[in-house]
Amino acid sequence: MRSLILLATAIAAAFAGPLLVPDEPISGSVDALTARQTGSPPSSFRWSSSGVLIGPKSDSRNIAGIKDPSIVYYNGQYHVFASTAQSSGYNLVYLSFTDFSQADSATFNYLDQTPISSGYRAAPQVFCFEPQGLWYNPSGWSSPKHFYSGTPSTVSANIGSGYWVDMWVICDASNCHLFSSDDNGHLYRSQTSLSSFPNGMNEPVVALSDSKNALFEASNVYSVGGATYLLVVEAISSDGKRYFRLWTAGSLAGPWTRLANTEANPFARADNVAFSGTAWTQSIRHGKMVRTDANQTMATSPCNLRYLYQGVSPSASGNYNSLPWRVGLLTRTKSAC
Repeated sequence: MRSLILLATAIAAAFAGPLLVPDEPISGSVDALTARQTGSPPSSFRWSSSGVLIGPKSDSRNIAGIKDPSIVYYNGQYHVFASTAQSSGYNLVYLSFTDFSQADSATFNYLDQTPISSGYRAAPQVFCFEPQGLWYNPSGWSSPKHFYSGTPSTVSANIGSGYWVDMWVICDASNCHLFSSDDNGHLYRSQTSLSSFPNGMNEPVVALSDSKNALFEASNVYSVGGATYLLVVEAISSDGKRYFRLWTAGSLAGPWTRLANTEANPFARADNVAFSGTAWTQSIRHGKMVRTDANQTMATSPCNLRYLYQGVSPSASGNYNSLPWRVGLLTRTKSAC
């Protein structure tokens, strides 16, 4: 799923009503609001899954699926941004709630009604950029701003028949790094200085390469305890279903070491996920960690992992954009922390 990191305004405490609000800094520091995450990643994972939490509304939009969720917890609310899918294409939706039991009844704010407008808008990432005190998310828009004027030469040289997709930004103490995929077995990383973000990125390098299906798309990168980074990438398994592999590194520049990285020992795959009753999906697809430390470092803790993901009924078939994608929540079980 192609994605955009778009520039936006401060997130409001209540976020109800119109999404068009003036640019302004957030109130206080996210670091002061939540403790830094600590812990070390385990070598294997088990999860329990909720049922379907978020699906399309029965309204005039005729949305077929909700996909690619991004989520943060801030000021007493979960804030979710996701792709809306239908045969005619993609756009974005925003919703908020105080408890996951309220997720499916939360009001949808369709973001094509903001200055981001209609057209291809998908796979959002939301975070607070502390050096400027602003949230970067699809709400209250100026028009989209691009990191590149065109496809970088490194991507063009490797992409083959794939697509340049799923942009992900994470920052360390000095630089902001942009990870992206090409649906052709390559993971790219580019960067810019913290002081220059978000005004473009340098020429990407190939951070990882593998077979097309083993390193497909939907990369997420998180920091753990300030000394370790987790890289999660969606793959296509031997049975054709989607799942996630996991690497670790001591630096965002790598090198990346395999951890929970195979079909037999995945980060998240249908067979290491427990469902209540019949599994509503057999594919664990594009999602994000639930973060409470909501800034640009993408900090998380392996002691309390929750992952908001997209799935689809195993019996669904037909046009890809018209499939009934839904959103569920994984919660890590058997934690050693």
